[in-house]
Amino acid sequence: MRQMQHYVIFPNHDNGMRLYQELKKQGISAVISPTPRTVSKCCGISLMIEEKDMEAVEKCANDHGIEILQIAAVEKDLNPRRDRYC
Repeated sequence: MRQMQHYVIFPNHDNGMRLYQELKKQGISAVISPTPRTVSKCCGISLMIEEKDMEAVEKCANDHGIEILQIAAVEKDLNPRRDRYC
């Protein structure tokens, strides 16, 4: 079974930080993350969110006039040798 991670993609970092603050106020979990290059090469930050929170995140962005480009689903990298150098 494939495990997916959901990223909110922005046109600039200001929108990402504004949405992050609004989500925190509403108690919605989000983690600031580098944007996966497979999804976008423009803005360096994105927010990782849970799939169950996608509608609430979109509503929050719309309610506060925060532009998002997309919410992208990316397969999790479950490489057990990741970050091993020996």
